[in-house]
Formats: sequence, structure tokens, C-alpha cells
Amino acid sequence: MGRYVVRRLLQVIPVAIGVTFIIFCLVFALPGDPIQALAGDKRADPNIAAILRDHYHLNQPLYLQYWHYISGVFTGDLGETYNGRAVSDLVSQRFPITLKLGLTAFALEAVIGIVAGIFAALKRGKFLDNVVLVSTLVLISIPVFVLGSVLQLEFGVNLKITPVAGIQQGWPQSYILPAIVLATTSMAYIARLTRASMTESVRADYVRTAIAKGLPQRRVIGLHALRNSLIPVVTFLGFDLGALMGGAIITERVFNMPGIGQQLAQSLYLRERPVVVGLVTLLVLIYLVANLLVDLLYAVLDPRIRYE
Repeated sequence: MGRYVVRRLLQVIPVAIGVTFIIFCLVFALPGDPIQALAGDKRADPNIAAILRDHYHLNQPLYLQYWHYISGVFTGDLGETYNGRAVSDLVSQRFPITLKLGLTAFALEAVIGIVAGIFAALKRGKFLDNVVLVSTLVLISIPVFVLGSVLQLEFGVNLKITPVAGIQQGWPQSYILPAIVLATTSMAYIARLTRASMTESVRADYVRTAIAKGLPQRRVIGLHALRNSLIPVVTFLGFDLGALMGGAIITERVFNMPGIGQQLAQSLYLRERPVVVGLVTLLVLIYLVANLLVDLLYAVLDPRIRYE
């Protein structure tokens, strides 16, 4: 397994370089002048604009700009914004907020989704199963910004249970409501995926054999059926962990949370290439590490899987 892990970690290098180059090209192709965007509605001073373009290599071809950026990344320098602030400072300030939000949403969707899927599978065709199917369909159909606005109005304004926006009250008060909004769609998919996988496992021969041997139902469901049913669920969770970090853009905007998502949206508007590429690279690394952990969990869930 050690060789497999090393090989997967080495694969991160070309993937990260390729993704950063693609994102850099896409941001480079955006219309507009980033230096003029700093001046807002006013016309930027030509002398100052020329100095800034020379400082940030904006007058050079695309491949040279990318070379200056990627060479700095390998030395630990993620570049700086066009206002002169280091991108690493933005990451250290904003990433903990997105991390708390993403992990809280991840925990909610994993626990609630798996539990709902298990009960739906065990009560297939009955009232509880129908409730899970209908509720998950409703959650999938509601856009995130609509659900966020409704929950803000009900729980923040009318009931005053949670803060309406911001992070002034810290975790969990300021994070629980946006985490619920961020987790709803994935929670519905996990519940349905667990239900389908558990239904198939319960009908398998090894589960029938365990029941025939007289094993307790908890042991049959928890050890035999659930363990094998979690493989597709774990695959989805590994993919969704990276998606939660990127999907926090809308949620952070709705709840005015100063995290990575909000900063990414602002940087796209201002055409700040180093910030956008740096943040996207960070999200890509999180996604790659999460998928590596998922692959390693396969061997834990299914002893027949071995990595040579």
C-alpha cells in the first residue's frame, strides 16, 4: 500500500500544474483590464497603470506570466493581489471559515443522509420510505439560494434562533444554518444512494446466511449489510468534500461569510489571476487528497480489495 500512496501523491504534481495552467488561461481570457478595475469608475493614472502592469508582468505573454506564477508556487509564494496583499495571507485568514463550514456540512450530510437511507431501505415501500423519497426529491429541487433565503427569514428574522448572516457568534451558531443549506442537496443524494445500496445488500446471499445462523439484526445490518453498502456512499462523500469547498461560493454570498468562496467571487470580478488560481489550486489539492483517502477506505470496508 505504501507504493500505491507514493504513486498517487506523485500524480498530484502534474494534475496540479495542469489545473493551474487551465485556470490561468481562463482567467487571462476574461475581458477587461484588471488594473483599470482597481480604479473603479474613474480612469486609472497612465503612469501608475504602467508601473503596475510591469510589476505584475501583465505586459508579457501568457506563458511567461504563468512561468512567473508557477515558479513562485514551488517556492511557497502564491503571489499577491493587485492591491499588494499576499495571497497566502488571504488563504490563512479565509480558509478556516470555509473549512469549518464545509466540515460541518459534510458531517450533517453524512450522518443524516446515511441514517435516513438505512431506515428507508429497512422500511422499503412503507410510510417512512415514502417520506424519505419525497423529502429528498424536494430538497434536490430547491435551489441553494432560495433555500438559504427562506431559512434566513424563518430562523434568523422571525424565530431569532440563529444569526441571519456573518460569523460574529462563531461556531456553531453562525455556521449551522449555512451548513444545513450547503448540505441539503448532497444529503438527499446520499440518502437515496444508501437506500438503493442497502436494499441490494439486504437481499444478498451472505446476509440471508447471517440471518439463518441466528445472528442479531443489529450485527447483520451494521456489520454485513451496511459495511458493503457504504462503498458507493464513501465514493460520493470523497467527491463531495471537494465540491463542498467550491460550492460554498453561493452559500457564503447568501450568508455574508468571509470565506474562500466569497473571496473567489470577488477576485473573479476584479480579474485577480494569482488569487483565483491560488484558491482553485488549494481546492484541487483538497479534492485529490479526499479521493486518495476514499481509495484507502475501500480496503477497510472490503477486505478483498488490496493495493499492490
